[in-house]
This record gives sequence, C-alpha cells and structure tokens, in this order.
Amino acid sequence: MNDENPRNSSVQSIELGEVEVIRVVEWQAPFTPAHRLVPDSTPEIWQDNKEWLAPGHWDPDADKAVVALQSWVLRSGGRTVLVDTSVGNGRERPASPQFHQWQGDFLGRLAQAGVSPQDVDVVVNTHIHVDHVGWNTRELDGEWVPTFPNAQYLLPAADDFHYGPDHAYGDGRRVDDRLMYEDSIAPVHRSGQATLWDGTHRIDENLTLESAPGHTPGSSVLRLASGGDRAVFVGDLLHSPVQILRPEWSSCFCLDPAQSAASRRRILERAAAERELVVPAHFGGAGAVEVRKDGEGFALGAWAAYDLA
Repeated sequence: MNDENPRNSSVQSIELGEVEVIRVVEWQAPFTPAHRLVPDSTPEIWQDNKEWLAPGHWDPDADKAVVALQSWVLRSGGRTVLVDTSVGNGRERPASPQFHQWQGDFLGRLAQAGVSPQDVDVVVNTHIHVDHVGWNTRELDGEWVPTFPNAQYLLPAADDFHYGPDHAYGDGRRVDDRLMYEDSIAPVHRSGQATLWDGTHRIDENLTLESAPGHTPGSSVLRLASGGDRAVFVGDLLHSPVQILRPEWSSCFCLDPAQSAASRRRILERAAAERELVVPAHFGGAGAVEVRKDGEGFALGAWAAYDLA
C-alpha cells in the first residue's frame, strides 16, 4: 500500500487503454488539521494507518492532511480534455485566505505536459468550487476571458444554478461564491462556450460524466473505460484515503454530508466491482488508487504507477 511514486514531479503520465492520462500538480503540502478536513475521523484511524498515510497524505508531526492542487489532462479520441482548472491567479477570495490572490504556475505546468491553452478541446469542471474552476478564465485588459479559447466547457447544471444569480450565488452565504461565479463561470457563458448537463453526459467513446451529488448539488464523476482499463475521476467525493476506509465520513466542505456519503459509497462499490482506478481531485502521494471490497467496507489496493511525462 506504500506510495512509491515521485512526490516532487509536477507532471506524470499513465496509459489507460487508448487514453493517455497526465497528472499536472500545481501544489502539494500539509493543508489543514486532519480532524478538520474529515470532521468525523478519529485520531486512531490516522495513527493506525500512519505507515502508509505519511508522508503523502498526512503529516503526523503537525497532524495535518496533505493535499494537492492538481488537474488531469486526458488525451482521448484525438482530443485533449482538461479535468478541473485549479484556483486561478489573482482572484479575490476573502473568505478563503489560502486562495486569496493566489499566484501559481498552472499554465507553466500545462506547458510542461505539452499542452497550450489553444490545444484544449474540452474543459470538465467536476463541480463549481473555487479550486476547480479558477483557470477557466484569465484576465485580459482588465476583463476575465476564457483561458481555453477553443474549448467546450462542461458545467454541472445543478451547480450552475446553485452558484449562479438564479440561486443568489449559493444562497449568498459566502461572498467568494459570487466572486467565483462572476470571474470564472459567467465569462464562459458570455463567450458561448458553456454546456450545462445533468444526469449523464457522454464526451466520447471513452469518457462519460455522471452526477454524484452531495459535496455540491451538481458534483460529478468522470468515468474512463478504454480497452480493459477503467478509471473514475471523483472530484471532491474523496479528500483523504481515510474516507475509502470509512465512506460514511464526509469532508468539512460537503454541503450535504449524508448525500455525499451515499454517492461516495455508490461510486466506491462500482469502482471495486469493475476494478476502476479511483482518481480524486486532491489526493497527495500518487494521487490515484485501486480499491477493493473488505467485508462491508473497502480497502486500498495498488497506487497508480506513472511515467514522467
């Protein structure tokens, strides 16, 4: 269960059937106290699994969960699909101090992976949160414009409604939600590049989006099936591997923890049955892992083995 993949490489790749999957890591570090990230978790579950949780997923000295800001580039059917777009630079996020006026090298990491903004054909936002939609846009002459000029942006309809003006920007609970929508979502609508979907959405012969609500109203997963290989990109359905061991535990960021737990168990049941590689948005370490049934619960299998891209 040990994660032996290089933690400091920002770009890694793996072949799944006829799809090339490139992991693009912008940042990885201890983020927040473990019990805060997964409020129902116990000190014992972290300590009992310390051997493999540390250092890629937990810093035991600080008792902080290690997370990554990362995106996934899928080269499928002759097209380039970008899954989630990180925080974005220079954003006003007063309620999220860790992301307020963030400055990172996201586009530089994409370039390292051989991807320019013009190359991206499809952008998938697994859900609409500040750390998944930021680079949907960039600032040009004082205005926010789509970063990927040739891309179709696939947005979950339920999230677009919840975080957009029709639902008062997330019920008006956080100023960041309005700011996020205005600088990262609305410009994509204005450009005519946004496609709203609900339920399921087929991207191509290898890739299908599926709703998995709870973390947000429109949270989704992206399924990959090519040849004999299977993977599921689960967004924020999982924040830490301890949630695989205890899928009833939701993160502190889930709007509906009970619904999130139900979606998580359903997705993990299918991943175990179909031997899908589970690819969460924020896992540190190798970032992706197989799961298997373990009685009424689940256990971790092999971590993803990458080549350097």
